[in-house]
Amino acid sequence: MDLLDWLALFFGFQRDNVRNQREHLVLHLANSQMRLTPPPDNIDTLEAGVLRRFRKKLLKNYTTWCSYLGKKSNIWISDSRRGGDLRRELLYVSLYLLIWGEAANLRFMPECICYIFHNMANELNRILEDFIDENTGQPVMPSISGENAFLNFVVKPIYDTIKREVDSSRNGTAPHSAWRNYDDINEYFWSKRCFEKLKWPLDVGSNFFVTAGGGKHVGKTGFVEQRSFWNLFRSFDRLWVMLILFLQAAIIVAWEGKTYPWQALEDRTVQVRVLTIFFTWSGLRFLQSLLDVGMQYRLVSRETMGLAVRMVLKCVVAAGWIVVFGVFYARIWTQRNQDRRWSPAANNRVLNFMEAVFVFVIPELLALALFILPWIRNFVENTNWRVFYMLSWWFQSRSFVGRGLREGLVDNVKYSLFWIVVLATKFCFSYFLQVKPMIAPTKAVLGLKHVEYEWHEFFHNSNRFAVGLLWLPVVLIYLMDIQIWYSIYSSFVGAAVGLFSHLGEIRNMQQLKLRFQFFASAIQFNLMPEEQLLNTRGTLKSKFKDAIHRLKLRYGLGRPYRKLESNQIEANKFALIWNEIILSFREEDIISDKEFELLELPQNSWNVRVIRWPCFLLCNELLLALSQAKELVNDSDKRLYNKICKSEYRRCAVIEAYDSIKHLLLEIINPNTEEHSIVTVLFQEIDHSLEIEKFTKMFKTTALPQLHNKLIKLVQLLKKPKKDPNQVVNTLQALYEIAIRDFFKDQRNADQLKEDGLAQQNPASGLLFENAIQLPDTSNENFYRQVRRLDTILTSNDSMQNIPINLEARRRIAFFSNSLFMNMPHAPQVEKMMAFSVLTPYYSEEVLYSKEQLRNENEDGVSILYYLQTIYDDEWKNFMERMRREGITKDSDIWTEKLRDLRLWASYRGQTLSRTVRGMMYYYRALKMLTFLDSASEMDIREGARELVSMRPDNLGSSNSERSSSSKGLSRASSSVSLLFKGHEYGTALMKFTYVIACQIYGTQKEKKDPHADEILYLMQNNEALRVAYVDEKTTGRDEKEYYSVLVKYDQQLQKEVEIYRVKLPGPLKLGEGKPENQNHAIIFTRGDAVQTIDMNQDNYFEEALKMRNLLEEYSHYYGIRKPTILGVREHIFTGSVSSLAWFMSAQETSFVTLGQRVLANPLKVRMHYGHPDVFDRFWFLTRGGISKASRVINISEDIFAGFNCTLRGGNVTHHEYIQVGKGRDVGLNQVSMFEAKVASGNGEQILSRDVYRLGHRLDFFRMLSFFYTTVGFFFNTMMVILTVYAFLWGRLYLALSGVENAMESNSNNNKALGTILNQQFIIQLGLFTALPMIVENSLEHGFLQAIWDFLTMQLQLSSVFYTFSMGTRSHFFGRTVLHGGAKYRATGRGFVVEHKGFAEIYRLFSRSHFVKAIELGLILVIYASHSPVATDTFVYIALTITSWFLVASWIMAPFVFNPSGFDWLKTVYDFDDFMNWIWFSGSVFAKAEQSWERWWYEEQDHLKVTGLWGKLLEIILDLRFFFFQYGIVYQLGISDGSTSIAVYLLSWIYVLVVSGIYVVVVYARNKYAAREHIYYRLVQFLVIILAILVIVGLLEFTQFKFIDIFTSLLAFIPTGWGLISIAQVFRPFFQSTIIWDGVVSVARLYDIMFGVIVMVPVALLSWLPGFQNMQTRILFNEAFSRGLRIFQIVTGKKSQS
Repeated sequence: MDLLDWLALFFGFQRDNVRNQREHLVLHLANSQMRLTPPPDNIDTLEAGVLRRFRKKLLKNYTTWCSYLGKKSNIWISDSRRGGDLRRELLYVSLYLLIWGEAANLRFMPECICYIFHNMANELNRILEDFIDENTGQPVMPSISGENAFLNFVVKPIYDTIKREVDSSRNGTAPHSAWRNYDDINEYFWSKRCFEKLKWPLDVGSNFFVTAGGGKHVGKTGFVEQRSFWNLFRSFDRLWVMLILFLQAAIIVAWEGKTYPWQALEDRTVQVRVLTIFFTWSGLRFLQSLLDVGMQYRLVSRETMGLAVRMVLKCVVAAGWIVVFGVFYARIWTQRNQDRRWSPAANNRVLNFMEAVFVFVIPELLALALFILPWIRNFVENTNWRVFYMLSWWFQSRSFVGRGLREGLVDNVKYSLFWIVVLATKFCFSYFLQVKPMIAPTKAVLGLKHVEYEWHEFFHNSNRFAVGLLWLPVVLIYLMDIQIWYSIYSSFVGAAVGLFSHLGEIRNMQQLKLRFQFFASAIQFNLMPEEQLLNTRGTLKSKFKDAIHRLKLRYGLGRPYRKLESNQIEANKFALIWNEIILSFREEDIISDKEFELLELPQNSWNVRVIRWPCFLLCNELLLALSQAKELVNDSDKRLYNKICKSEYRRCAVIEAYDSIKHLLLEIINPNTEEHSIVTVLFQEIDHSLEIEKFTKMFKTTALPQLHNKLIKLVQLLKKPKKDPNQVVNTLQALYEIAIRDFFKDQRNADQLKEDGLAQQNPASGLLFENAIQLPDTSNENFYRQVRRLDTILTSNDSMQNIPINLEARRRIAFFSNSLFMNMPHAPQVEKMMAFSVLTPYYSEEVLYSKEQLRNENEDGVSILYYLQTIYDDEWKNFMERMRREGITKDSDIWTEKLRDLRLWASYRGQTLSRTVRGMMYYYRALKMLTFLDSASEMDIREGARELVSMRPDNLGSSNSERSSSSKGLSRASSSVSLLFKGHEYGTALMKFTYVIACQIYGTQKEKKDPHADEILYLMQNNEALRVAYVDEKTTGRDEKEYYSVLVKYDQQLQKEVEIYRVKLPGPLKLGEGKPENQNHAIIFTRGDAVQTIDMNQDNYFEEALKMRNLLEEYSHYYGIRKPTILGVREHIFTGSVSSLAWFMSAQETSFVTLGQRVLANPLKVRMHYGHPDVFDRFWFLTRGGISKASRVINISEDIFAGFNCTLRGGNVTHHEYIQVGKGRDVGLNQVSMFEAKVASGNGEQILSRDVYRLGHRLDFFRMLSFFYTTVGFFFNTMMVILTVYAFLWGRLYLALSGVENAMESNSNNNKALGTILNQQFIIQLGLFTALPMIVENSLEHGFLQAIWDFLTMQLQLSSVFYTFSMGTRSHFFGRTVLHGGAKYRATGRGFVVEHKGFAEIYRLFSRSHFVKAIELGLILVIYASHSPVATDTFVYIALTITSWFLVASWIMAPFVFNPSGFDWLKTVYDFDDFMNWIWFSGSVFAKAEQSWERWWYEEQDHLKVTGLWGKLLEIILDLRFFFFQYGIVYQLGISDGSTSIAVYLLSWIYVLVVSGIYVVVVYARNKYAAREHIYYRLVQFLVIILAILVIVGLLEFTQFKFIDIFTSLLAFIPTGWGLISIAQVFRPFFQSTIIWDGVVSVARLYDIMFGVIVMVPVALLSWLPGFQNMQTRILFNEAFSRGLRIFQIVTGKKSQS
């Protein structure tokens, strides 16, 4: 029985929880013990320091919490007594881990766990100190004990409370303010009341357990999430105050009309006017305090009266300031007007005003002082002294997180400088190019007298409304353009940071060749641990040495490769690593067998004296050396040799060729023949002449080319499968002749030759070489491999720039080699590295494509496999080549014998789980190899190298070596190095690495016999470091279910899946969002110091896995004043090659995950966690709420909240670019839009969240700016751009229809100002947001010209259309979420998109977010064109509206342009039929939205169900804009006869009523008569038509009605109808039961048909025109085209009959 069992016995923990945590603790302590340097004296006992450090780290959050609440910590360990407390330390640590391991969903609430630990540690102490219980007189017993007591009496009550709260939230649709989420329940433990109310053991009667709706329930704690746009102002008030005050000041100063602002400010009047900004400021403070009251009143309860007092006081004080300023300001002007000048008395009053101002800004000055001295601020916030608490009570409510967030001084200076430059640029730009040009037109419009309004004008004699409309777009742009400046500056800063960290120095194979010689040293320096002396690292001297060494490596100073021959061991290690990397390329089929031979670095054999570089480096070198020898015929040896030595590769090529030829000739001639000795003598003479440096004196270099030709012939004869000995003999004789006759300078006669042993002693015994040839057996693979290599060296004359051919392989080699020259921490030995695990949440995505999936064809006749074969053409060839080598004879056998390999090949090219698993298991493979290299002696490696050479056949053998079919297909355990392992490598690697996949529903999948389950089992079978965690549901009794967290692995001995742990859960797993809950249940099974979160769509590479141990060392380096808690890793988007759309998406994404995050991490210090490959400091996070947040809906983008949480709790996020992980993105427009919708909705929810509010208030001003503009602000500003377009167009429409524009036309200087606004808008739409960072990042990594070329290609492929479209998606979903909620997790398919999407589907997805809005804007543009006096000038009209037309076109056409076969005439016709069927579908109640229009229509209004009162009001106000069309246009009709009375407008409503009346009559008639008495129905129709004609004729006769009015009036009345329907939808609860509702539905159906037709017309037109389909295919699939993709066969399904 050990300590953990003892704890379990006392407190009632589960047995498996104890087993799990025991392994966890022992493993961790063992790992920490192994990492000690120097190693402890007694290796078998646990070092006290290790345990103490672990306890301090694990319980750090608990001790902080105690001191925050002013409670004494229950960890009774004095730091004075060393060593005696080991057992006690262990008990505390074990207790915490056991509580954490069983807490289930409570793990999201770290302070709740602290509370439980606090009380249990208290009981533990009393037991240890042998307290006596007062009541019984017995020794104290814990208050809860027994079987599963902890689960039932501690976890379950709290869990049930959360569950009840979640149930009351109606699946997340109730307003957030009505129920407590995880954060609220956690923050209950941030105040002392938890001790008074909850007590211990938990008092189940406490009001904490009462949920909403019950009596005295605890309301929200800490924060109330209210749905409103005001949140933006509340969270980031400092930013908006700055913008509004500057705008006000700028307008006041610019109004004077001087050239420069300081000229205007010389005037005292202007100075005093500028002081009005303090009114605005105090007003904004008042607004802020009102908003606080309005949003946070639910926090106030009996227990939190202090809050209420403060809120009221703040309102009163803010209002007081407005009054004070008012009084003081009025006094200034009364004095001034009395004296008629700025007399001393007036100036005195100005001074009084300034004194008031000084008092007002004291808080800001304090904040400024603390900003300049960040450490003081940190000290004040982190120490829990009452004094500080009293001082800060007024400014911010006290909260446990968000204290001490200031960065160090250096970082402070860096990001402050960045923002000062950005703001300076923006304000100069705004003043001179936005505000100042608007002043003149404003004065002009205000000065217009006698405007002839063309309608009924409500405000007479004032054009203020028109002025407001002119200013609106300017102000909107002014508010958002920091985003543009930010994106410009951040691009350049990011590029600079990238340059200094040496990114993109090796971009392609040429640059790699130049540096390859230092490559071995770089690998040795970075990836191999150095022999460590005691305490050398970390000193300045060692750091300096490192820096010098890096410089030498990077620029090849001091020729580091000279050592390579002397230090053969380094070369051998390098060869092992390099070959393993190339081998992993071969297994992934991205290089062919031939490329493998060209790239590999062969081990030394054939007694070659130099390093044998890969062939692709030595190509052409020998020929160049020969030509040099020919040129310098008469030079000395030394000069010739120096000339050749100038290139390292040339020297090696020459020596290797010579040594190999020597070895080859002696090998194929029988050793005990005369010929053998002749050849030996010949070589001896040559060697001797080289030694005494007389080679050029004794031999003619001119004969070398002849020898070269004959040698090539010989080698090629040896390469043939069927070798002809006679030809070999002939070649050898020819070689002998040349050598004897032409090669020696001094000719010798036959006798001399005999004497020297260079000729046959007895010429009669037959021709030379005739009987002396002995060719090695064909099974001697090694010999023939060397021959092939020699052939390459002798013959290759191209420079092999395109080896390997595959772009992916090139990119990976280039990135890997470049990263080795970047700065990274030194690698420790594997034994001393930090342990880590990888966690992947998985639900039910693809694991492995099945045979059917690969073979099934879609409607175009394309199967997945066929698609993959054409896109990855070369990889398919390489795969087939490998399969043939593994023993298939016919290609068709692949479907039978090698089916599993085929399925794997396809799955590794999709976004499947098997791809992710293969990628992550490279860690395991890399660790095994590194362990071997760490511990292997020189002899091992040298011997190993020889053995590998001799054992070569079984791994990349010749075509006839049959491999056993049972060899592991997936993990490829037969990699070359693993043959040398001694056995301990597996254990060490498993101690350092585990991979847990959280397959939430694996248990259910097994029960249902789902094929997914078998495939997951197959993955476990082939990867020994893989574990699967899932939730098991067991039915007990009638309706009751028990839930367990289960961990399983595959046991190789028993050959079956075995269960390791089974921990019972308090109830069903999913209370919040699914993914975080899934991660959270599996996190107890992870091990190690770090955990890397990997998503289902990621991939990894072997060569990157080698650098993992370097990355983990970053945890011990300081970044600023903190060590990192999240290490950000760069991603590579691998789906870019599928289609041009995927390319745009991946380009955008790449610039964000590289350049964007690089800038965020350094200098801005606000990088959060945006998703997946980031590495978390595991123990830091598991005590602070886990690696994601899970509250329903509010945390819909769960990942980024981990970053928020980390920053608020004082963590530090860094970004490292020397290692990368692959990542897949969505590829079809529909999926991309769903993804963008998900992200935008997530951001809409973030605005409401407490995390964003706290960050907005607790970060200093500049970091707050960085934070805003890179998370929520980006989406808000995208929405502002769209709003600007709206504001601009509505404004122009108002001016045109009202007649103001006509009046302005006479003084036309205002169009210049509007031109400025428009230009800006155009720049934005050109996608400066997205384009600039992309170009800059591209030019950094691939070169400037390449980047420009890529950018132009993108423009030609209509990328701006796509980006404009996606702006629409973002702003729609973001805005709708903030107003109404209704964000939901959208599962985006991760498949390949080559099928054509039907029109109905496109319409369902985009009609509300894009089509309707585009049609509205189009309508405005059309009306403007026909009714504006300005628009008569075509050029002006085009200049004013081209960007808006571009927006309209993009929003309507993008889904068709990026839809395969989007413009195919037949498909368009079918699509339209399908659309009409969908609209008129009258099927069952259970129809899905995909089948029935009505169902879809209801679903589209779902958000109106969940919205609050304000949301509904705003919706109605926004819908009122549709009535404006009618108001404006009615007065333009001929029938109105120029009257501007209000009656005209009211009369026009008669028309609306008449039309609806007629519609009702017709529908009624149809329903009643159409079936039975058809003639009646026809009669009614006839009457209606006659009536209409009569009315029109009458109007034409008796009024000013013109015929064209019929069409013009349509423009007026169609929007009215739409507005009425939209408003009816808001009032749906009232109307739904009445008869009106049926009318609304049927009219709405007509509108959808009309919209469908409008959208369909341009598509149909383009389909009908010839040639468009080809063009569209070319635009969509360009990338693949240029790589020889037969896309036409794919799209039209005409397969090549092969």
